[in-house]
Amino acid sequence: MAMGLEDGEYGAFMEKFKMLPSQSQHQQQLPLHGLTFAIKDIFDIGGRVTGFGNPDWARTHAPAGATSPVVLAALAAGAISIGKTVMDEMAYSINGENAHYGTPTNPCAPDRVPGGSSSGSAVAVAAKLVDFALGQQSLHRLFSWPSHGLVSTENVIPMSQMFDTVGWFARDLSMLSCVSNVLLPLAADNTIKQPTHVTIPKDCFEILGSLSDQTYQILNASVAKRFGNDAVDNRNLGEFVSANVPTVGKFISDFSRSEAPSVPALSVISYVMRCLQRFHLQLIQTM
Repeated sequence: MAMGLEDGEYGAFMEKFKMLPSQSQHQQQLPLHGLTFAIKDIFDIGGRVTGFGNPDWARTHAPAGATSPVVLAALAAGAISIGKTVMDEMAYSINGENAHYGTPTNPCAPDRVPGGSSSGSAVAVAAKLVDFALGQQSLHRLFSWPSHGLVSTENVIPMSQMFDTVGWFARDLSMLSCVSNVLLPLAADNTIKQPTHVTIPKDCFEILGSLSDQTYQILNASVAKRFGNDAVDNRNLGEFVSANVPTVGKFISDFSRSEAPSVPALSVISYVMRCLQRFHLQLIQTM
């Protein structure tokens, strides 16, 4: 059920409330001064129940005892929160639909789902209701695998702790960069460790079609230019996984003998990830 546009907010919000930054004489100099943001209903706000997209969860859980450090960081940088957003029930979907609270309307394509599970946050930004919004992701794929643990997940309801990552939405790169500078501060010496190797598995590119070889060569050249020739690792994905995670490598070997997908490792990694997520979801349901 999609939320209508009559509320003028595309059904993005679970509840509206303001959280203001602390008053200070240098407030106007703060990096996020005057910007508004929304918060996915998976982040704790001290004194409020975190609903997790499910009314039974909200009914059976006490108000949070503390606020997520990510929310506090945004507030400390001068931003103003205006409320919590709708999400997929218990974050377990990629469609952004919610049968209990209604599905936020995709402002760019009202006849299509907004995508999830951080649908309300995405819609709030796309509809220009806020400047940026906080979200969270667990269901990663090879095209969307952010670095794990760079941003604190403390006081964020765990969906799958091995995969959970915090992120944010913005309408343009300038805003995205501004928020990132606050939530992803550099190390004290302003240095970032360079990778010793970058794996570019050729077998994955071979299944892409006619443009795969050109893309593969361009990517190899770009990585070599940035990090040096010695950093380029062109092992097949299965070889890389087997060397780094031998237990999963055994699955790949067995899978290769029983079936013949283009890249057995992709199928096995997807299967293992789904198993882990189901296990974590069972743990959440007992909380």
